[in-house]
Amino acid sequence: MNKQIVEGLIFLSGDEGLTKEQLMMACEISEVELEKYIDELIDDCANRGIELVHFGEKYKYLSREEVHEYAQKIYSSSKMANLSPSALETLAIIAYKQPITRSEIEEIRGISCDNMLRKLSARGLIQENGRSDAPGRPFLYEVTDEFMDTFKLTSLKELPILKTIDENEENDFLDVKDVE
Repeated sequence: MNKQIVEGLIFLSGDEGLTKEQLMMACEISEVELEKYIDELIDDCANRGIELVHFGEKYKYLSREEVHEYAQKIYSSSKMANLSPSALETLAIIAYKQPITRSEIEEIRGISCDNMLRKLSARGLIQENGRSDAPGRPFLYEVTDEFMDTFKLTSLKELPILKTIDENEENDFLDVKDVE
């Protein structure tokens, strides 16, 4: 067993990260040995554009803060051109529900959105706007002026009105004969 295995596992975990217990179990190593590898990996990243962090009892790799300014330059040149359906969905949720937490977005989408939030933030389309009073005080997200410019909006009131489905409308779609 070596630190490259620990590094690879943490890298593969992406935004979810891995706990110390998960790493010790998967690698079949002691806590002392794991901590030695973690310290070495943190040192290895000292002069790189990424860093190994320990947030919420999980280890994960993130790009360093200095990188974000340059990432914005890359992504700002074509904000709309390369937005995936997932990115557009996440943006729509934030625009309609702002300010909103990551967990609220994930509850609506039914999928993790850490990476998507980072990409949209790097493109300058969303930003953190304080913290919620909910347990853990999660960040609140909102769209930026750059979002407004990209979508040629002067106000969020210009967003299309979403049609809501009430129980009566749902019943219109469901014919009782089809159920029998």
